[in-house]
Amino acid sequence: MFLDKLIPAENRYREIEQLMTLPEIVADSKRYTALVKEYNSLTEIVEKFREYKANDAARLEAAEMRDDSSLDRELRDLAEEEYLLATEHAAALEEELKLLLIPKDPNDSRNVVVEIRAGAGGEEAALFAADLFRMYSMFAVKERFKIELINVNDTELGGYKEITFNVIGEGAYSRFKFESGVHRVQRIPVTESNGRIQTSTVTVAVLPEAEDVEVEVNPADIKIESCKSSGAGGQHINKTESAVRLTHKPTGIVIECDQERSQLQNKEKALRILYTKLYDMKVKEQSDAIASERKNQVGSGDRSEKIRTYNYPQSRITDHRINKTVYTFDAFLNGDIGDLVNNLIAFDTAERLRGNE
Repeated sequence: MFLDKLIPAENRYREIEQLMTLPEIVADSKRYTALVKEYNSLTEIVEKFREYKANDAARLEAAEMRDDSSLDRELRDLAEEEYLLATEHAAALEEELKLLLIPKDPNDSRNVVVEIRAGAGGEEAALFAADLFRMYSMFAVKERFKIELINVNDTELGGYKEITFNVIGEGAYSRFKFESGVHRVQRIPVTESNGRIQTSTVTVAVLPEAEDVEVEVNPADIKIESCKSSGAGGQHINKTESAVRLTHKPTGIVIECDQERSQLQNKEKALRILYTKLYDMKVKEQSDAIASERKNQVGSGDRSEKIRTYNYPQSRITDHRINKTVYTFDAFLNGDIGDLVNNLIAFDTAERLRGNE
């Protein structure tokens, strides 16, 4: 029974409570912090389990009173009502506990690095990349997150060949992670004189931001170069060589950062992105071991997968992973994507719950 899985969690919870009172643990800030984090992660499920056990005890007590012929009818009827209520509550608590038993994504609370790249379609793809950046920026505002630009490679018409930015705020990854993949747009380009519909693609990558301690980087493996902005100019023009390019020799990863005024600030940002990319590689290696578990989940993060189509002539947006079509086209492109994100989360949760049974 799934409830058997909760006994070790409660035992560990008690153990941590005792450990956190020991002077030698309190003195070891690193271990104490780790224990507090683990304790907090267990609190909700242990408290719900204890509520379940208390309700179960009340249900059994009510059943005994209901079946006790020595009691008068009024008391037995009251006990029957209590038994039925406790039974109904037990079913609800079981469903809550099943959801709590689903392993949480440890990255959900993190900031994210989002990379948007124009794919097939030339200038039209670059223009749609700009539309997606605007959509995500407006969504971030609605979610009370902060956007911080990292690198911009723009075009003369105002599109983006590539744009990289941070989304900063508690839970940013949980709200953005399902955006990884290929976004397809069908519309008449501004450069098209014959009114023909063109299909273009843009690739989005969403990476949980890493902490320095999670990946080991040898400074000797990093080549650091100063450079000028790679954009087309305009608001992103960079007349001095304050931009920074980092190359991680072992992996070939190249990071450019050009949004800060000083080279030092750009270097710090670029290093953060490098750590994040290396962490992403590490996570993907671990994920390969459980690929069969993830293959039915919408959050697979496969950037070669077409996840969504934006059809301008018909004013509809279709997410292919959950086969859901949205007709609030303008609102969606103005950042009102929260409902679809909630649907993706619900679908992913249901799939993982099925795999956890």
